[in-house]
This record gives sequence, C-alpha cells and structure tokens, in this order.
Amino acid sequence: MKRVSSHVSIASEAEINLDLSRLIIDKPRFTLERKRSFDEQSWSELSHRHNDGFDSVLQSPAFPSGFDSPFSMGTHFGGPHPLVNEAWEALRKSVVYFRGQPVGTIAAIDHASEEVLNYDQVFVRDFVPSALAFLMNNETDIVKNFLLKTLHLQSSEKMVDRFKLGAGAMPASFKVDRNRNRNTETLVADFGESAIGRVAPVDSGFWWIILLRAYTKYTGDVSLSESADCQKCMRLILNLCLSEGFDTFPTLLCTDGCSMIDRRMGIYGYPIEIQALFYMALRCALQMLKPDGEGKDFIEKIGQRLHALTYHMRNYFWLDFHQLNNIYRYKTEEYSHTAVNKFNVIPDSIPDWVFDFMPCRGGYFLGNVSPAMMDFRWFALGNCIAIVSSLATPEQAVAIMDLIEERWDELVGEMPLKICYPAIENHEWRIVTGCDPKNTRWSYHNGGSWPVLLWLLTAACIKTGRPQMAKRAIELAESRLLKDGWPEYYDGKLGRFVGKQARKFQTWSIAGYLVARMMLEDPSTLMMISMEEDRPVKPTMRRSASWNA
Repeated sequence: MKRVSSHVSIASEAEINLDLSRLIIDKPRFTLERKRSFDEQSWSELSHRHNDGFDSVLQSPAFPSGFDSPFSMGTHFGGPHPLVNEAWEALRKSVVYFRGQPVGTIAAIDHASEEVLNYDQVFVRDFVPSALAFLMNNETDIVKNFLLKTLHLQSSEKMVDRFKLGAGAMPASFKVDRNRNRNTETLVADFGESAIGRVAPVDSGFWWIILLRAYTKYTGDVSLSESADCQKCMRLILNLCLSEGFDTFPTLLCTDGCSMIDRRMGIYGYPIEIQALFYMALRCALQMLKPDGEGKDFIEKIGQRLHALTYHMRNYFWLDFHQLNNIYRYKTEEYSHTAVNKFNVIPDSIPDWVFDFMPCRGGYFLGNVSPAMMDFRWFALGNCIAIVSSLATPEQAVAIMDLIEERWDELVGEMPLKICYPAIENHEWRIVTGCDPKNTRWSYHNGGSWPVLLWLLTAACIKTGRPQMAKRAIELAESRLLKDGWPEYYDGKLGRFVGKQARKFQTWSIAGYLVARMMLEDPSTLMMISMEEDRPVKPTMRRSASWNA
C-alpha cells in the first residue's frame, strides 16, 4: 500500500490564492490500493456528462425510480443487502404529511419510548440524509416541499421570552398541528425557544442552503433556487453571518448547543462543525445567488469572507505531527504582528492524550481555536464536511483519512462513527458539561458512536479515493443496525453497546445507512453534495471617485 506523507505545511497567504482547480481527472478504479481523490476525477466520466460549474446539472437523472425499487446496483457488495429493503420500509414510515403532501421525516419512531419529547418533529439537520436518500431514489417532491415549507417558516415570529431573533434564523424543527374540531393543519416551528438550553440552531440555515444546492444539482430545476423567495431566504441567512461586528477572525462565534451537539459540551467559541458548514454554505450560496440587485452585494461579501476564512482555517485550525511539535515549542506572551504564537496558546495546555493519538502520518482540523485556547478533540462531522466541501486542501484531506485509518479502533471501532474523540471524564466532565447525566464518558455527544455519520464518512472516503474504507465501515454497521433496532447512538470506547438513552428506529440512522450504501454503489451521486477545489475569489477592488478613465 502506498504511503502518503502526512506533513502538510502551513500555507502562505499567497499560496492560498493559487488556482488549485487545475486537477487532471480520471475515472476511478476501485481496488484495494490507495487512489487519487475524487475531485481529481471528472464528473463527466462518472455521469457521462460534462459538468462545468453549477450551471451544468443533471437534466434527466439516470437513477431508478419507484416506490418499491430502492436504488441498488451492488457494485461493491455483490448484490443488494436484505437490510436495504428494511431500511426503506422504516424510512417511509417516518414520512410526515401536511395537507396531503410529504414535507419531511420525523426524528424517530420509537413506540417503546415513554417520552416522545421532540422526536416526533421534523428537524432540519436530521432531514438532510433522508432528503439525499429520496433524491437518489428519484423522489424529489418531498425534498422540494420541505425546502418550501421551512422557507416560509423563516418569516414566523421568533421570540425567546421577550427577545426577538434575527430575521434570517431558520427553525431547528417543526411539527404538524392538527385541529380535529376545525379540520385544519398548521405547521408549528421551534427556533430554539422550546429546546433544551433555549439555543437557536446556527447550523439549520447552512444545511438548508446545502440541501437547496443538492436538490438543484440533482433535478436540474433551477427555478426553485432562482425564485424570489429562495433568493431572499439565502440573503437573510447570510446577513446573520456576514454582518460586521467586533470579531477579529473570519470564523463564526457560537454558543454551546447550537449544532448537532445540542447540549453543553465545551464547543462554544469557534467550533469546527459550524465553521465547515459555514464555508460550505457560503460556496453553495455563491453558486446560486443571482448577480443582480442585493444578490450582487452578497456575492461580493461572500468572496471577501471566503478569502479570509479559507486562509484562517487551513492555517490555524490544522494539526498534524509537524504542527503539534511546533505548538509544543511555542513561546508565549509574544507581541506585535511578527508573533508566531498568534493566539497565545500555552504549550502546557496541550492534553497528554494528543501526543499518543497523533500518528506520524495523518492530521485533522482542531475542534476549536480562539484566544489562548485550542480544543484538540477530533470531531467527525467538521472534518468530513471539510473534505466534502474542499475546505481541506487535497493534501489535508488525505491526511484526515490517513488519521482515520491509523486510528480505526478509536474512531470507528465496532460501530461507525465517533462523534468526537476522546471523551471527557471525571473533573473535566463536571466542569465542561455541568454534570450532564446524558453526556457521560463515551456516551451520546461525549464520545458516542453515531450511525448517521456513516454517510459523511462514506462521502469523504469516495472523494479521497478510498472506497474500501467505506465498505468496511458499512459492513460493520450492517452487522448490528437492524438487529439493534436502528439506534440513535452507541456507547462505549468501541461503540459496542446501544446507547443508554438512545431512541430506536432513529430516522437519520436509517437514512444515513441508505445514503452511504447508495453513494458507494454509484459514486456519481456524490456530486449532489461534494464541491470541487475552489477557484479563489479575490476581494473586489473598487475605483475611487477620482478615477479617470
């Protein structure tokens, strides 16, 4: 097996401006040896079409349709797995209807659970893998309906106690309120006012933009993304993120509990999950915004932000063996613009486990970077999105996959995939989580294993040319998921035990498996969600009033 160096040097700002889009592309050959990244392979060879930017979309998707014929080609598995039919049946049972139209899927159908809580609602982030599964099976109406209904919910009044949220905030979830006496149905949204901790979801708007692009890429229907309502929705979401403030960094400042990790877990500040989704949403919006009127101004702002955000993330959030050694040798209390230790990180704050965890071959994006603080934990979603969105350079993407391969037992174990690593425990757990009884060590968000992350791992594997890694992970999941009743998460260092409070028949566990399997069987489906290496957008230089032609 070819060994790939994990050393990724810190790029200069000039290097960031290089046009990295000139990748020679070739049809993938899925064998056991290490392959080139998926971005180095042309969409035209995979889908038999020329794909030149966003305007070239699949006009007539070559995917089988039909309610009882789940997409399955068996390319890597030698035929459809019996679990596929079971998964589709369970996924269809989760569909929510509003006035006769499918509008989403509920979070879980666990009839054995005494407390429903909000698991009977349609969550924006939870629906994404369901939406991708339906798109891949040529069932597009439910995705379009979902996008339109959540768009209209954005205009709802958003009050938490006496405080009004920004106009661009998207709901965390919604439910169908049925009045049987009046025979009416109403959509009721939750923007965080009912959530645990009363935290508004920062990621909902980003997932909405990403899903809108996926829908457009698959269907070829640009009328939805170009509609006045969708254009306004994107601008309102972006306005929340691109407004000027006191920040000295291009990253987004967030509170705990604002994303998939929706409880107190010490991710406040600049969590990698939000930054990666922010980057991807900016790039998706850049492709869909119309360059006229207000859209033109936002396109300019996005270009400026992406320019700064790319440099910041690839330099200051990246950690490999070489960079870890540099941080270990940092001097502190440096002043002026020549400082090497720009965030004044104290080397003694590096946790002991990192030195054993970091292999010579591999690397990853840190969990968080802010003044005098680096969160060295590895977070799955942020690193996978970094690969899929091309926030990670091709070299960094290879290094992330090298790390997963080298630390397979720790990060994958017996059930893919650890949401974060390692777990926090003892006194640190009491301080960071506030003694949260649900986030005990190696459980739930604190080092638990989440089957839904399988689709993101698979996407990252395909894009970096490692389908056998994805196949291995999928087969691990197939050995347990149906037997265990499609749990929300697993507990333990290796993910051996069904989570102590895990809901059964968790919809995104089901959909995540389906998307992973379909994506591996037909890698061209990755085009809906993946983004190729970006051509750098240089900030617009305006002429002064004294300019004479």
